[in-house]
Parts: sequence; structure tokens; C-alpha cells
Amino acid sequence: MRMKILVIFAFVIILFNACEEPTIPDTTTTTYAGKIVFVSNRAGNDEIYIMNGDGSNQTRMTSNTESDDNPRYSPDGSKIAFVRGPEPGVRYIYIMDEDGSNQTNLTGETGIDADPHFSPDGSKIAFVSLRDGNLEICIMDEDGSNQTNLTNNSGNDYPSQFSPDGSKLVFWSDRDGNDEIYVMDVDGSNQTRLTNHSEKDWDPQFSPDGSRIVFVSTRDGNWEIYIMEIDGSNQTNLTNNSEWDGFPQFSPDGSQIMFRSYRDGNDEIYLMDVDGSNQTNLTNTSGHEDFAQLSPDGSKILFLSERDGNWEIYIMEIDGSNQTNLTNHPGRDFDPQFQPQP
Repeated sequence: MRMKILVIFAFVIILFNACEEPTIPDTTTTTYAGKIVFVSNRAGNDEIYIMNGDGSNQTRMTSNTESDDNPRYSPDGSKIAFVRGPEPGVRYIYIMDEDGSNQTNLTGETGIDADPHFSPDGSKIAFVSLRDGNLEICIMDEDGSNQTNLTNNSGNDYPSQFSPDGSKLVFWSDRDGNDEIYVMDVDGSNQTRLTNHSEKDWDPQFSPDGSRIVFVSTRDGNWEIYIMEIDGSNQTNLTNNSEWDGFPQFSPDGSQIMFRSYRDGNDEIYLMDVDGSNQTNLTNTSGHEDFAQLSPDGSKILFLSERDGNWEIYIMEIDGSNQTNLTNHPGRDFDPQFQPQP
């Protein structure tokens, strides 16, 4: 049980130890107009850094002996929520200004709190907590006040996402014996099970218009990406191949889904149309790629790659062109996030 909990909280920082031969870098570069926040161990422990969209001005935002990770921008890009772990098995949620000032503990020293997600209007933060003895979905105001356990059951409830209008949260739970997808109102009412299968369903994400949910399922014997309507109807396998596919993310306009696949013998970043057609390998290297994120306008993708011998943060165009190493440091750099643009 304890191991399962720690694995969930390490979800955003899973690392591989294999190293591949370096590839020849592309001479054409991709940049982003805003800032990029990320985590690095280059100073000896995990700290939060920020850089320009072209990789310049890499600046350390946190500086302490504790582990800081899981940074998430507020919708207006003015704040960064993150997780601080002063010791193994202890995790607190902090917030700071975009320049690293005013670092404030929001959840207090209550045990394990992690995976913060801002509501679309920035007024609320949903997070996962072990404070009641099992994993629960909690919510609080942006300043840490009004902390409320939304799920409040004996099972484990895992990371959630707000609907685009901020009225609902989608999450997955093992309360009925295996991992299933649920949706609830933002106040915790109307908790509704959307999937009902003997195999595991998890990692749900709302479409930009809130009408559909993409998720991962093992119901066909391996990880596959499914899509369904907001009420759980029309559950459809989009990827349908013999290797695992996971970590789906809608494009901002809802027309495409980015995901990660092992179908070519290593982890690669793929893109497909929302109906599952035109599945395309974007990265196509001998190294592993991981933790991809689409830019707010959908034109660029941030991702991790170990193609140069260690984990670095890369950026590329939405079609996979102009793959550019932004961090280029011997330390381990990971968990990048685009700053939302005004």
C-alpha cells in the first residue's frame, strides 16, 4: 500500500536509467515566447528553475536542502504551485510568485499533500492528500484557506483535473475494487462512476470543450488510449496496438491527442487525430522521450529526452520538426511546464 502511494506521488518524476548514443542536434531551433518552469538536480537536489522559451537565463527559483518539484503555473502565469518534501514520506504544497518570491506553505505540515492543479479561474487548487489515512482528492482556495476533503471514502482517489468551465473534477479511484474513472461536482457532490470494467481505467483528461474524456485502460491486455462522452457512453479504443500507449493530452483546439507510446521499442511522443487516425511518431530517436506538454496555443511541445546521455528538456514544433535541447546540462532536468500567455 505504502509503495503504491509513493509511486503515485512520483508519477511526474519517473526516470529511466538507460543511456543511448548522442544524436546529432538539429541546427534549426524552436523557441517559445513565454517562460518555462522545470525541475533540476544540477545543484545536488531537486530544485525549481525557470528559463526563457529559448533556453536562456536558466534561473534557480528555490534554494534549500529539501526537494522541490511538481511545479504548476496558475492560469494567468503569475503564480507557481509546487511540492516541497523535507524528508521521505513528507510532502507539502507551496505557492510562490512567478519570480520565486513569497514562497508560502499552503497545506501546512500535515503529512503527504501533492499534485496541485489550479482551477481554470485560478481561485482554487485541487490536490491529493494522505492526511486522512488514504489518498483523497482535496480542494482549497488559492491562498490555502478552506481546505476540504471532496472524496472522503475508504478507497484511494488519484490525481484529478478540472473541467474547462471549472464546475467538475474528473479522477480515478479504486473504491470499487479496481481503478475506475469518476466525475464529481467541484464541491464533491454527485460522484459518478463512468467506467465499469474488471480491468484498470485511469489518467482521465477532459477535452477542451468539456464534452469528452480521454483515458488509459488495460481492458485489451495492454495500455491503450480510450475516449468517451462526458456521461461515460461510447467508450472507444483509439490506439489499438500490441504495445502500450499512455499519458494522453488533448490539443488546445480538441482536434488532436498527444500521447506516449512504446510501439517502436522505446518511449516516443506521438500525435493522432481525435478519432484515432493519423497516429504519427514525432520524436523518432533511439533514446527515450517522456513527459510531453502542449503549449497553450497548441503550436509547440515540451518534452524530456535522454538522447544526449541524460534527461534534458526539449522543445519541438507540433509536427515534430526543429527538436531543440533547451537545458543542455549534465544534471537531470525534468517536469517542464509552459507559462500561460496573457
